[in-house]
Amino acid sequence: MTFPFMREMSVAEQRYQAVLAVISDGETVTDVAARFGVSRQTVHSWLARYEAGGLEDLGDRSHRPRSCPHQMPARVEAQLAEMRRAHPSWGPRRLAFELARDGIAAAPSESAVYRALVRLNLIDPAARRPRDRRWKRWERGAPMELWQMDVVGGFVLADGTRAKALTGVDDHSRFCVSAHLMIRETSQQVCAGLAGALRAYGVPGQILTDIQDGWCLRKAAHCPAGGVKLSVDRRPPVFVAD
Repeated sequence: MTFPFMREMSVAEQRYQAVLAVISDGETVTDVAARFGVSRQTVHSWLARYEAGGLEDLGDRSHRPRSCPHQMPARVEAQLAEMRRAHPSWGPRRLAFELARDGIAAAPSESAVYRALVRLNLIDPAARRPRDRRWKRWERGAPMELWQMDVVGGFVLADGTRAKALTGVDDHSRFCVSAHLMIRETSQQVCAGLAGALRAYGVPGQILTDIQDGWCLRKAAHCPAGGVKLSVDRRPPVFVAD
């Protein structure tokens, strides 16, 4: 339960109460440390600080180091700030390069330049150049709009022979629609693999392959594939359902 007249003691006041318990009340350092939930060394340090500076010296001290040997020299930091203001489009990489070219001894690294720019408030996140939006998204918007098919080789079978595979991936879902193994890359084998994929998963809107594999797929397109015929759309070979 709390009362209106009660207030929370500051850190310095709590430490002062621990110091008084030892100095005035005669409590042992061990008992005071146990009551305040600290170590005996901490209580001894409070006593030493109180004797040296009184109540004001019992407050929290800054943990910031007195010196930082890795801190960028003030002269280099001033030159960096001047260079950045003269060339706002230069980033940390370019600025680090220009500082090194100017003959700065122990020129700062790119990461050090970036930290200095942040510290000097010379980087505005809102001012970053927008991404180039002229690119066109390659991935199709829905499954079965486009299959990407390829013939890959180099698979060694148990008897030592090498096999090839007609592979197919749906462009949107990245689902494997074909992994048809064949000893030789013939139009009949490619046709069989293509027909199996069409019977299993249906007819996609388009099939895309490279020019080399298009030779076999172009022939396979004219064979019956589950009642479906495919025709060439454009180079590189893209087949669309008739």
